[in-house]
Amino acid sequence: MGGLAYTLAFFVVALSVIVAVHEYGHYIVGRWTGIEAEVFSIGFGPVLASRVDRRGTRWQLAALPFGGYVKFKGDADGASAQADEDALASMNSEELRHTMHAAPLWARSATVAAGPIFNFVLSILVFAAVLFARGEAVDPLTIEDIAPLPPAYVNELQPGDQILAIAGEPAPSREGLGAFLEELPDTMAMSYRVRRDGEEIVVQGPHPQPPLVRSLSPQSAALDVEMRVGDVVTAIDGVPVASFAQMARTVAESEGRALVFDVWRNGEELQFAVAPRRTDLPRPEGGFETRWLIGVTGDFFFTAATASPGPLTALWGGVGQTWFIITSSVSGLWHMISGAISSCNLSGPIGIAETSGAMASQGVLAFIWFVAVLSTAVGLLNLFPIPILDGGHLVFYAYEALAGRPPSQRALQILMGAGLTFILSLMLFAVATDIFCP
Repeated sequence: MGGLAYTLAFFVVALSVIVAVHEYGHYIVGRWTGIEAEVFSIGFGPVLASRVDRRGTRWQLAALPFGGYVKFKGDADGASAQADEDALASMNSEELRHTMHAAPLWARSATVAAGPIFNFVLSILVFAAVLFARGEAVDPLTIEDIAPLPPAYVNELQPGDQILAIAGEPAPSREGLGAFLEELPDTMAMSYRVRRDGEEIVVQGPHPQPPLVRSLSPQSAALDVEMRVGDVVTAIDGVPVASFAQMARTVAESEGRALVFDVWRNGEELQFAVAPRRTDLPRPEGGFETRWLIGVTGDFFFTAATASPGPLTALWGGVGQTWFIITSSVSGLWHMISGAISSCNLSGPIGIAETSGAMASQGVLAFIWFVAVLSTAVGLLNLFPIPILDGGHLVFYAYEALAGRPPSQRALQILMGAGLTFILSLMLFAVATDIFCP
């Protein structure tokens, strides 16, 4: 029960932040364009706390923290699709201008679009802030700190060493480091030429990327068996492993067969039986590739010294990360519909809640990064042209712009009902994948 409460707490925190930003986008742009808000609610159901500001907007916190809404003047409900005809009939022309239903088309469109846009802005700023805080590894690669490793590893490297060559080959800049590491032999010890206190010396050290667990993916096989960040895999099925790449190849070649991992954890020897899971991963160039994974990420056995990338560089990185999530999500949805990848890639509320708790357990930055990812997903989902979502409202406004009149109230009622049915069906399907997918 403690674990369940922890998971739910962080799920509510993540969702509340995202909903608050989304609804504030609607609210503030509505206010800027002359549309008055009557209620700003985080959550649904019974009101726990509320206050009315000087503009007459009631800000409230409700008991069911799984969403929120802004009810604008003249709305029949928080969805802003149905008008309160009696209230509108009693208003004069000036009062009508401050309602969602009688405001100019441009004002209504901007107000509706602002929710998803604010979600994307939140994501960009969070990604940029994390990238700025983490920094980029400096050239030449410089050791700041060294992770604990099993006694079998020989390590003569020290914090402050600047790495000039590895295994007799000049160390490349950080841009070419990935390809360089792939060419290194899978050995537990190799030579390093370093600059230490102004002098170049050769020392012995482990593979730059030993089978060290730097992070764990949510809902992964490794997380399920309680592997931890900092674990070092020493052998798989009794065969010693010296590099993370060697471990990844062994997992990939298993094709889902359960493997026995010997793990060193702060001086303790442990064993885990882990069955790799088939996973569909988005490619940077588009499309997906299917691989067998246990859900661990590796890195150097040391922490590299970093320097700030600069605000503009970090901001551009935030834009790139947000765009990658949008494009890979759309691609993933299309591939699921076409049957190219499994529908188990779709996460529902249970999966998202579990991911919230898992990311929170790995630290503040991991959780904040997840909130930004989820914010992008919420913004994208709301732009889908489905009645009841923001994208559906924008389609109605596009029809109004072309036809010169809005859809009839009867048509709106039918379409909104169909949209709600579709969303509920999609949610039930997503819950089923959370429960029944491995």
